[in-house]
Amino acid sequence: MTALTIRELRQSWPAAEKALQEEEEIVITRDGAPVAKLIRYSEPKKRRPRFNAKKHLALLRKDSGGKIFMHGDAMLAADRADRVF
Repeated sequence: MTALTIRELRQSWPAAEKALQEEEEIVITRDGAPVAKLIRYSEPKKRRPRFNAKKHLALLRKDSGGKIFMHGDAMLAADRADRVF
């Protein structure tokens, strides 16, 4: 961790910027007491797009060639219709 005075920061910003690339943070001091912390900026991660049911259904229809399949519950009911419980 590097410490710089406010005067050093104002007078030699390029050196402070270079030090910030090597260090995670720089402590800014005034009269020997810390007053601020300068940290390196990093781009936030981009969020994944939300699930869109309509687009998903369109993709499924495109992949299946426009054929409509029975729902899983309907397939199980038709398969078990001849059984006696």
